[in-house]
Amino acid sequence: MAPEKIPLWRDDRFLRIAGQLIVLIVVISVIAWLGNNLVTNFRKLGLTFGFGFLERTASFGIGDTPISYDRSDPYSRAILIGLLNSLRVIIIGIVLATAIGITTGVARLSNNWIIKQIASIYVEIFRNTPLLLQLFFWYFAVFLKLPAIDKPISVLESIYLTKKGLDIPWPLPNSQTWLCLAFLIISIILAIVIWTIRTQAIVKRGESGQPQLIFLMVIAIAFLLAFIFGLDWQQPQFDPETPPFIDGGLNLSPEFATILFGVSFYTAAFIAEVVRAGIQSVNKGQWEAARALGLKPSLVMYLVIFPQALRVMIPPLTSEYLNLAKNSSLATAIGYFDIYAVSNTIANQSGRSIEMLLIVMGSYLTLNLIISLAMNLLNFAVKIKER
Repeated sequence: MAPEKIPLWRDDRFLRIAGQLIVLIVVISVIAWLGNNLVTNFRKLGLTFGFGFLERTASFGIGDTPISYDRSDPYSRAILIGLLNSLRVIIIGIVLATAIGITTGVARLSNNWIIKQIASIYVEIFRNTPLLLQLFFWYFAVFLKLPAIDKPISVLESIYLTKKGLDIPWPLPNSQTWLCLAFLIISIILAIVIWTIRTQAIVKRGESGQPQLIFLMVIAIAFLLAFIFGLDWQQPQFDPETPPFIDGGLNLSPEFATILFGVSFYTAAFIAEVVRAGIQSVNKGQWEAARALGLKPSLVMYLVIFPQALRVMIPPLTSEYLNLAKNSSLATAIGYFDIYAVSNTIANQSGRSIEMLLIVMGSYLTLNLIISLAMNLLNFAVKIKER
């Protein structure tokens, strides 16, 4: 006897597919309605929707330009400058905030009372005050209070602090520098591979890992020598008699330094709490077992505690990185021309506020999706592998 056929309205497979189709139709309908409403309103106002205006002349200047830019360049070039400025803040800010946050988070758990209290005070101050207020403090109370450019503050005669910003040594973009950078990248990859082999030798086979440690020390020494002497460094030179007084090296404007330090130290305070909570989430038995094996405190943290804590830390770390990327738009408050500030200027000049709003939203959405993808890949790499 043939089995009775299940009606469609009771078939779970059909209901799941039908539910997804209904949701998809509703979403497309809403988007179509919003688009039609936008076009209708544009027609009523006698306007047209499009991005052809991006080829018009920008006719406004930008202070920080990582690539060449002139007032006669089109709007599209100005948007590219703003995007690169945002990327500079986001990328360097994530690296700086991570380094400060991890250091502070570990310091919060230190047995040294002074170090622990300093880290706690830093976290409580930066985490509990508005970021915009901190940016104003960095800009008006720190960088604009620096001496004039003809009377700089010198640090080791190679770093100068003035109202013009921060002048630091920077490698010249020549063949020597590129070859040295390639060597540095290869050294980092090789060190990671050797460190992984050493870790497996210690944990799985009970070996000392001494041969690998010697190789790591050799690589570290070669890396430092190449970094210091291999790169063709250009030092800032101060001449009190000849304007602009400081020549050479790399100048970080007060606006760039403000937004970079502001978002980095602000986000690092939150990352420190994420790191502290992640480390404390590891069972105390793991600490005791690692010490019973005779591992040094540094190896206990690296081999046992931090890998387990990382699984807990990555999701909230992702949120902090995304917040840093979005908070970088506050740069417009202190006059730094990021993608938001440039787009706002173009919208005021051209009257194309809708188009520029879409460009800004698309830019931040793309950047945040890339950050999310990278962190999801990292999360997948460190998760517990089940059999």
